[in-house]
Amino acid sequence: MPEILSGTTKWFDAKRGFGFITDQDGIDYYVHFSEIQMDGFRKLRSGQEVSFEAGEDEEHRCVAKNVVLKE
Repeated sequence: MPEILSGTTKWFDAKRGFGFITDQDGIDYYVHFSEIQMDGFRKLRSGQEVSFEAGEDEEHRCVAKNVVLKE
């Protein structure tokens, strides 16, 4: 079962559809808009608190999957 982490949106470019989330240990995770779990236009704002599954891409870079906004 994947590990669920908490983090904060570092930045997100809605026009390009990607950005970065920083976890509680200071590690940056790439996030693509398709991994944001919400209705409508999927985007994040800097400073938003989120939870996500940590993963790796083919080049072993940290990626965020199944990103959910915290209430």
